[in-house]
Amino acid sequence: MPELLDPHAELEIHSAVPAPARRGPDLPLAPATETDERLVRQMLRDEIVCLGAELDQLRCTIFSREGFKWDVKSPRGAGRVLPLADLQLVRDGLAERIADNRAELDRRALVEERNRQRRELMLLEPEHYKWEIISNEDVGDPGCGHWHVRPRYGILGMFLNWWRIRISSGCPLAEGHGLRP
Repeated sequence: MPELLDPHAELEIHSAVPAPARRGPDLPLAPATETDERLVRQMLRDEIVCLGAELDQLRCTIFSREGFKWDVKSPRGAGRVLPLADLQLVRDGLAERIADNRAELDRRALVEERNRQRRELMLLEPEHYKWEIISNEDVGDPGCGHWHVRPRYGILGMFLNWWRIRISSGCPLAEGHGLRP
């Protein structure tokens, strides 16, 4: 018991316990708490649901237009619980598809607006836009009609600078010209 009363003996006891290792600046700190994987999964699933709804809204906006891609690659098979990395891939794929389709829609909207303005100018001054054609597809309208600047009264109108807009009636009937035997 005399060693307990000795202050030097007490130091020896404390020095026998290993001191915590000091970390250098290049070693990362260990996380203080473990992450709950269920919470992370639920957050990723919620993000995927929101992005899927946003992609569906965008699809409804672009309903009749062609040239947009809607598929999102699934990371391996279906009908199973995806690991976190695969859930992140699905989320990133949805976000990328939305961004690509929005960029394409913005690009097309700019071109279509320019074509609408050009069509209005064609209506105001057809003699400045001789022989030009702007289709409904060029302005984002459904159907296959087109607006065509032509001379009035043929060659005489060309020489006298009499130009007009001729609007087509659209596509021919899909069934053709009556019943065939």
